[in-house]
Order: sequence, then structure tokens, then C-alpha cells
Amino acid sequence: MTIEWNFILRLFIAGLLGGLIGFEREFRAKEAGLRTHFLVALGSALFMLISQYAFTGRFDAARVAAQVVSGIGFIGAGVIIFQKNVVRGVTTAAGLWVAGAIGLACGAGMYDIAAAATLMTIICLETMHLITRHYGEKSLTLTISPVTSESLSGILEQLRKSNLEIDSFNFSDNSAFIYMHLRQRNYQAVINKILDITKGFKVEIS
Repeated sequence: MTIEWNFILRLFIAGLLGGLIGFEREFRAKEAGLRTHFLVALGSALFMLISQYAFTGRFDAARVAAQVVSGIGFIGAGVIIFQKNVVRGVTTAAGLWVAGAIGLACGAGMYDIAAAATLMTIICLETMHLITRHYGEKSLTLTISPVTSESLSGILEQLRKSNLEIDSFNFSDNSAFIYMHLRQRNYQAVINKILDITKGFKVEIS
């Protein structure tokens, strides 16, 4: 049995390129990191090799690869989280999908296209991170307890006087839930201001 070094090289490059995207995601403390992206790209490349070379006779090499495309969607869906009216993990799910495509390209021996896609993905993620850090907004959920309707009115008034935009709020069981959007660059300063306004209450920020 001969060792197909070319196939091993394809797997290695797929894992390497997928790992680069995963490293960026892990560096930003996202839901799926280096190991996940590495395995997705590696597995996709392996499926592509299997679909191309493991079968003899009449067969459609694209059938296994097509199943990888839909299969990665299930993994990506598991990364997406809907919590407190905020959707998180969509970008990471898309990154996994791209890592799967890069793995398929490496499995097919299309190294230049796979490398270009990896570079473009990392440039996109890093560029948008820099832009959103300075100009983007961050959703915030403020949970305050125990409060009465009168004390909640006072807190809301002080927040508005501080030029903080409130998207919505609700009040139940002596707890108030306030939903806001903040500028990323002002996040820490606004948090400090909120803590001053709500001094004396139990406050949770998420």
C-alpha cells in the first residue's frame, strides 16, 4: 500500500488554512475557535478526497462534497445563539461555512483559491473588527433589582439625562430589564456612568 503524500499535503494545507481563521476567531474569544475550524476544514478536505478517489466505476464526485456544504450548516446553526433579544455567533457560523469550503478546495488540490479565500476571510474579519470597535454599536441588557415603579422611573430619567438611548424596557417581579445600544468606543465610560446611576441596586449587565 503506497502512501499518497499528495493527499496528505492537501489535508495538511486544509487544516492549516482553516486553523488560521480559527485562530482569529479564538483570539477574539468567539464561540468556535482554532480547533473547530481546523477540524471542519480537515474533515471537508478528507470528504473531498474520498468523493474523488475512494470509489471506482461510475460515480458522481460532487455528491459527497454537496453533503458537506449542507452538513456544515448544522454545525453553524449550533454556534448561533439567541439570547435576550440578541443574536450572537452568526459571523462565526459563516466562518465555519467558509472553512468547510476552503477544506473542499484543498481536497480538490486548488491551493491558490483556498489560500486566497483564507486571506480574504481574515482581512474581512480583522478590518470589520477595527471598524466596529471605533464606530460600531454594542447591545446591552441591564437587569436591576429590587426596584419599584417609582425608582425605575427615576433611573430611566437619569439615563435619559445622561444622553443614553433606551431601546425598550420592562418591569416585573420587582426587577427591571432595560435594553440599550452603546457605541463600542464609549462602552466602558457608559458602563461606569450606569453603575453610578444604579448605585444601591443589584445590577447585572450582559
